[in-house]
Amino acid sequence: MRTRRTGRPLRTAILGALVLAAPLAAGGAAEAAPAAAAGCGGVQHYLPTADRAPGPPPFAVGDSIMLGAVGQLRGSGFEVDVRGCRQFSEGISVLRARRSSLPDVVVVALGTNWTVTLVQIRSALRTLGPERVLGLVTPREVGGVASSDQAVMRAAGRRWPRRVKVLDWVAYSAGHWNWFWSDGLHLQPRGARALARLLRRAYTWELPTAAPDPEPEAARAG
Repeated sequence: MRTRRTGRPLRTAILGALVLAAPLAAGGAAEAAPAAAAGCGGVQHYLPTADRAPGPPPFAVGDSIMLGAVGQLRGSGFEVDVRGCRQFSEGISVLRARRSSLPDVVVVALGTNWTVTLVQIRSALRTLGPERVLGLVTPREVGGVASSDQAVMRAAGRRWPRRVKVLDWVAYSAGHWNWFWSDGLHLQPRGARALARLLRRAYTWELPTAAPDPEPEAARAG
């Protein structure tokens, strides 16, 4: 089990400048998810309501899917930043904006809107630096089909095993249609609790050393 570093400065200055939305009750957040899918809305930022480990809380970045689990993730100790219709490229921008104050673990649950590429994941890793862990949540697709986004995230986990941890939401949620609304994507309360359970695995991840994972020549050329 990893021990989170506590030497990095807390994000007091940054968080103090944010306008934090009112806490969402677990059920209310889930019921709001279909509406969030219809209109993108603005960025919503939430602090955790529980402290699960010493040091800064893990940071979760997502879209309207994650919006349905805000209450459960906050209760699991996560700081959450969500916006409907968010693409992976915007998620990278969120990380870059707070590059110097990111915690040891960052979880990105994006890919429902547009695509995810290995180049983008590499960019996220450069932003995080060699001593942080990037968790990637595989996105479900309408109709339950496989997608290139899922394949790319799994490939990234194999390529950078110390720095990238794949939270395979697609596999974890397979067959649980009662976790979702009719689109098979947005979360009902059961699904919100399940997503939070999956993301809590972040608390068991071992932090990488400063030495980067080896990368094949072909990957560096790409």
